[in-house]
Amino acid sequence: MEAKKIDSTVSLNNGVRMPIFGLGVYRSPPGAPTKQAVLDALELGYRLVDTAAAYGNEADVGEAIAESGLRREELFVTTKLWNDDHGHDQALRAFERSRKKLKLDYVDLYLIHWPVEGLREESWRALEDLLEDEQVRAIGVSNFTVRHLERLLERANVVPAINQVEFHPFLYQRELLEFCRSQEIQLEAYSPLTKGMRFDEPKLRAIAEAHGKSPAQILIRWCLDHDVVVIPKSVHRRRIEENSQVFDFALTPAELGALDALSENWRCSWNPTAVP
Repeated sequence: MEAKKIDSTVSLNNGVRMPIFGLGVYRSPPGAPTKQAVLDALELGYRLVDTAAAYGNEADVGEAIAESGLRREELFVTTKLWNDDHGHDQALRAFERSRKKLKLDYVDLYLIHWPVEGLREESWRALEDLLEDEQVRAIGVSNFTVRHLERLLERANVVPAINQVEFHPFLYQRELLEFCRSQEIQLEAYSPLTKGMRFDEPKLRAIAEAHGKSPAQILIRWCLDHDVVVIPKSVHRRRIEENSQVFDFALTPAELGALDALSENWRCSWNPTAVP
């Protein structure tokens, strides 16, 4: 198996290549902090940037991309449809607002941010239309459980390329990961660093010390070693750089098993399991 690198990609179910590693900008303050974080990340070799309408910083991501000097085809940009904009026509209008804020001719990946009851299938038809019109290169979902995916697949003409969910050793969603693999849906991890809330876990710290790495780097590598796309968030250049320094080591099978065993269905973000 070829060693993973910062510019390694995975082939989505429609043949589009997506970087396995990128920058998330959830809760990155709009304005200069987000713009500088994206500029720093791109300078350091990141090529995937993940934003959303709900984050309020799409325009800052767009400005950074424009100033980066990189060719558009070198970059992979994700944004998302927020809950207030569900429905076919509303979703199309919401996408256009996001695209204009990003100042892009097309978006690489557009996701349904949350499985809004009663409307998500209608919104999915809008995403299928965007894909057919080549305004997006791939479409997917976020925060979908196995149940949500099964229901969508019964009605969808296009299988989601991505399911972006909270994923880390303390929430090792093995069943969801295996289901997504069976349907050729790539899993993508948000909040892989647990918002720093679990860095003191003794097993995590011991593995970090054994590799001369930080707990954050071990958590990122754990996702990569499970073949999950990962988008750690930071607005601090030092941490953005540290988060990218995870391609010079790999976890052993025993270390992976020890981290897998930390799973306790603990979440630091939203819980979609009760959504009908």
